[in-house]
Amino acid sequence: MKLDSAPPNLSPASELESQLDTQQDNDYNSATALVESSLVVEESPKSQKVMVTFTTTFVTIFLAEIGDKTQLSTLLMSAESQSPWVVFLGSASALVMTSLLGVLLGSWMASRLSPKTVEKASGIMLLFISIMLFWDLLMG
Repeated sequence: MKLDSAPPNLSPASELESQLDTQQDNDYNSATALVESSLVVEESPKSQKVMVTFTTTFVTIFLAEIGDKTQLSTLLMSAESQSPWVVFLGSASALVMTSLLGVLLGSWMASRLSPKTVEKASGIMLLFISIMLFWDLLMG
């Protein structure tokens, strides 16, 4: 007997009520478990990896593109053309095509070069671009 439970009632009617309460509790718990299990969507490790890759790519590219010369060019073209949706479609298509080229070139490089080589080459290219930009700043 539990210490926190009510004292037992020995009448046959209360025993029947107790059984009904227990049955209702069991039914409620079963129904709750069924609803909870149908609401819980377990993602596979592969779908989690896809979402992490997508989110990382989206945030990185989105932040890199804010305020860059492409966005400024698009802003100016939209202001001059009086056709913002046409400018949007043209710039969006161009960004999709450049992204496609980047993905295809990256896939091709990954299949032929080691990741360490790709990492070193990209580091050297970014360093070279930085030096050129700094040189242009000093001379300009």
